Amino acid sequence: MQGKTQVGTELLPFDGSAMLMTNFLGTNSATCYFDELLQNNPWEQRAITMFGKTVDEPRLTTWHSTQNLTYAYSGLLRTPAVWTPLLAELLELCQSASGAKFNSVLINLYRDGNDSMGWHADNEKANGPEPTIASISLGASRRFDLRHRESKETIRTELTHGSLLVMSGKSQNAWLHQIPKSKRVTEPRINLTFRWVHSAF
Repeated sequence: MQGKTQVGTELLPFDGSAMLMTNFLGTNSATCYFDELLQNNPWEQRAITMFGKTVDEPRLTTWHSTQNLTYAYSGLLRTPAVWTPLLAELLELCQSASGAKFNSVLINLYRDGNDSMGWHADNEKANGPEPTIASISLGASRRFDLRHRESKETIRTELTHGSLLVMSGKSQNAWLHQIPKSKRVTEPRINLTFRWVHSAF
């Protein structure tokens, strides 16, 4: 299965880049990836610490690394699940499209519009000072918001089936992003966020 060569649309007006390629994967390929992950990925629901309280993540996740690296966020230490041929294939597609190298991926399953991701940035030390994050969306379209930390300017878009969003430069330091809840979404969405994790952290 192949990604499509495509010129992306820049979402950010300043302070970093968020390049969206809406038809990165063909529909048939995207559906095959979605079905395989939905049925066979070892999904987990983990407890995280937010604002001093421990709660279940409002989605299912798995963490994977080509170098068997752990990853910590929101008070949660993740150990890697198996690296599969499917992940290796998507890794190569993301590296080719972004020009960046990746060694890990966090996979999220939003079961329906009740599952969400609050305002945050992927600015953990392990990701490095100006990380490149390549995010593939499969399944249901979900709204994606970006908000500048200082100006509060907000940008909204839709992440559709088979799309790729590449965030780089100052984007994780200057902007927050979220996947808000949506009553109208009744189908699941899978999101794979490839990144380079530094083993020194």
